[in-house]
Amino acid sequence: MNTTTRRTLARTIEATRRYGDVLALDRVSLDIGAGELVGLLGPNGAGKSTLISLFAGLRRPTSGTVELLGGSPADPAVRQGIGVTPQETGLPEALKAGEIVSFVSAHYPSRRDRTDLLARFGLAGLADRQIGGLSGGQKRRLAVALAFAGDPRVVFLDEPTTGLDVEARRTLWEGIRSFHAGGGTVVLTSHYLEEIEALAQRVVVIGRGRVLADGSVQDVRDVVGVRRVSFAAPAVPDLPGVLRGSVENGRVHLLTTDSDLLVTELVRAGTPFADLQVRPTSLEEAFLTITSKEETRA
Repeated sequence: MNTTTRRTLARTIEATRRYGDVLALDRVSLDIGAGELVGLLGPNGAGKSTLISLFAGLRRPTSGTVELLGGSPADPAVRQGIGVTPQETGLPEALKAGEIVSFVSAHYPSRRDRTDLLARFGLAGLADRQIGGLSGGQKRRLAVALAFAGDPRVVFLDEPTTGLDVEARRTLWEGIRSFHAGGGTVVLTSHYLEEIEALAQRVVVIGRGRVLADGSVQDVRDVVGVRRVSFAAPAVPDLPGVLRGSVENGRVHLLTTDSDLLVTELVRAGTPFADLQVRPTSLEEAFLTITSKEETRA
């Protein structure tokens, strides 16, 4: 994706990070432009959380360079311009929700209105509730809200909606969208592909510590050159060029790089079928194809 028209707020240049013998990131170069909403996708252990930790100054690269807001993520003054919600958070349960928001906000030169911030993330009326008395979903939403407390320029969210029900997830989505619509920059990881598809303008697929794809949702779909052919039939026929096949509720779903050839061979084989559909691959199918290719090369 071309980010040259946007001012770069965060950047890695050939960044590598090792944990002993484990290579978590392998010479990753990535630019995050002002006003972007970037979704990081990848299987467990791909390096997503490590990349977030480098941008946020929680870890340093073994080699390479990380830049943040024109400076170094290791500089506390620079970090005042960002907000972060890591995968694992622990909030003091004796404090009230409003108290923890005020405490975190006090560390920043600029801050969001406490009442508005809690309302934005579905926590209206809970300012006087002790954190220990909140539900698991409310605690998670509070942890995400804290990332926005200091009126940041960039927010890094690592699996922000893990453990939330559908309604709570959508409330969180609206809070993220509202920040982005106001000019904020967001980088988030998620294992919910529909979440990335719903929120992200740009998708970066990471596997084995490398960037495997980078672009819009459509770009990522197109990079694999895969289409989905589906039709009503009793079983998966034996056809050439099928990358993956399945049967669900009497419909056959086939992934292929040449849908025209597949349909031609389907007709030639005399296979009985009905209601033929050919469409672009979903983000999930593209993601699985990209990451499975990387696993095969490894």
